[in-house]
Parts: sequence; C-alpha cells; structure tokens
Amino acid sequence: MDGVGIIGAIVIGGIAGWLAGKIMRGGGFGILGNIGIGIVGSFAGGFLFGLAGVSVASGVVGSLITSTVGAIVLLWLVGLLKK
Repeated sequence: MDGVGIIGAIVIGGIAGWLAGKIMRGGGFGILGNIGIGIVGSFAGGFLFGLAGVSVASGVVGSLITSTVGAIVLLWLVGLLKK
C-alpha cells in the first residue's frame, strides 16, 4: 500500500465512522475513534459482504459503502455489549 492508499484509507475510514455514528444516532467517538471504527468496519464489511456473496461497486464509492456498513455493524455490536 502506498502513501496515497494509506491516506485514502484514513479519509474513507473517517467518513465511514462519522456516517455510522450519525446513522446509529450517536455522536461518534471523535475523529480518531471514527477513523478507527471506519477502518475496522471496512474489514468487517468486506468479510460480511463476502459471506453474503454480495459485490459492491469498486473504487471510492464501494469502499465507502463497505466501510460504512461494517462500521454500523460494529457499533451495533458494541451497543449490545454495553447493555
């Protein structure tokens, strides 16, 4: 992964974490927390979409969708554990 790929992953992760926080009606976890949740969510979303056999568009839009869905699932699981 080159420098642009790392920066892109951080930006997409941050946006995906922020979107997931808004969708799940939370304030998020700050910029660093949102980036972390978005990046972990990208792995979780890729895994879940792979299990379901779903193919998402490639490129930035596909990465953002995958990361956001994964981050939403991650936030949902964290919410279950907090209860």
